[in-house]
Amino acid sequence: MDIVSINCKQKKNKISADIYGHFSEHLGRCIYGGFWVGKDSPIPNIDGYRKDVVEAFKEIKIPNLRWPGGCFADEYHWRDGIGPKETRKRMINTHWGGVVEDNSFGTHEFLGLCELLGCKPYINGNVGSGTVQEMSEWVEYITFDGESPMSKLREQNGRKEPWKLDFFGVGNESWGCGGNMRPEYYSDLYRRYQTYVRQYGKNKIFKIACGPNSSDWNWTEVLMKNAAQFMDGLSLHHYSIAPSWDEKTTAAEFNEEQYYMLLRNASYMEELVTRHDKIMTKYDPEKRIALVVDEWGSWHAVEKDTNPGFLYQQNTVRDALVAGITLNIFNNHSDRVRIANIAQAVNVLQSPVLTEGAKMIKTPTWYVFHMYMPHMDAELLNSMVTTDTIGTEESKLNAVTASASIKDGTYTATLTNADLKSERAVSVRLEGFEGKISSVTAKILTGEEMNSMNTFENTSAVIEKELKAEYDGNCVSVKLPPHSVAVIQIKA
Repeated sequence: MDIVSINCKQKKNKISADIYGHFSEHLGRCIYGGFWVGKDSPIPNIDGYRKDVVEAFKEIKIPNLRWPGGCFADEYHWRDGIGPKETRKRMINTHWGGVVEDNSFGTHEFLGLCELLGCKPYINGNVGSGTVQEMSEWVEYITFDGESPMSKLREQNGRKEPWKLDFFGVGNESWGCGGNMRPEYYSDLYRRYQTYVRQYGKNKIFKIACGPNSSDWNWTEVLMKNAAQFMDGLSLHHYSIAPSWDEKTTAAEFNEEQYYMLLRNASYMEELVTRHDKIMTKYDPEKRIALVVDEWGSWHAVEKDTNPGFLYQQNTVRDALVAGITLNIFNNHSDRVRIANIAQAVNVLQSPVLTEGAKMIKTPTWYVFHMYMPHMDAELLNSMVTTDTIGTEESKLNAVTASASIKDGTYTATLTNADLKSERAVSVRLEGFEGKISSVTAKILTGEEMNSMNTFENTSAVIEKELKAEYDGNCVSVKLPPHSVAVIQIKA
């Protein structure tokens, strides 16, 4: 039996809802055909925003949305995306597919989307090919409440009142597509550029420095040593990849070894967060600076007969486990991890939502976000998992992972069972619990096969279902099917 011990008396920090953020880049069909179809589209829309997609993200209470990239951010010049659409500059999206970007979705459209979704905007500025002045004027255009050249320009374009800008990233992947910089050079650039990300009036912008690529410990060391006092957050990017890609290996076509490889790579987030946190703590022992994991998720070979630059992939039960394992790690390290963004929101990489013409499906990953919602802004409880190590010889990981929290008197535990073939009997024990359990509800997400998925022909092959839960005293017992994600809510 696997045991999840939850210490009810050891409340830790708040789990920031912003851990459950999403990412929208000008890449493939994420923006165009995803969030945005235009006001004249026959697809039902709200002033050009695709109605079914908006409703799907509102249902999971999306806390923040990152835009415009990604690699695209460091070749994006914001003035190209304002003013009358017919006069906006057309450009080539050199990073993603070589297609024409007509800039019909720009600053006003993005911030309007955030208002519609009720979420915080997270904008990435252009350091790679942009100027300090360009970045400074963009922030002024968005946030300044007064008379200035940029506020007048904003008003000419139809918006008198400024927007609230919550998060601003100074560059993206500056170690790679954002400029191939060394950390010493970028840390100096960051100090310079962030100076001109002005705080106008009551709008306090949370400034995020470009952090490491996965296990680049030196990048974190240099950035924290040279620029910690100028940042509120440091980003981290890590993708879960199952090696041995070929044209026959996609998100839905994989073997047992590749199943465990992907989940092992997702589990590696535990080491990444722990070691980067340790480096950050040398310079920031009070943990003022957040670790912002603003790109994470599965990265598979693209689906057959799709543009390889569009990064379109299906989404299976295996990807749901990537999401569940990763979010449990973020919850358990939420003293340092306070913002995160899965990549990406629609039709790109590990998307919660896929569209095809007028059709839309919620992927297994969407359901994981839905199941984990009770953790948002809840108090983290200390928990410990006693479980087996499973997998293949080359890919070992824990069979069961968990995280736990309490909010409004309700205890929530989220569990994953990565075991490909075996049901796991799990005992969830509320240690130090002095009340009486009044009710328990549980949901399970799984499929008949390890590659079960929702399709446009069958939209409900993988959805949440009721899970039988029994309780006695301070213990709740459940049986987790193979390759599954579960949520248990306990009311006292």
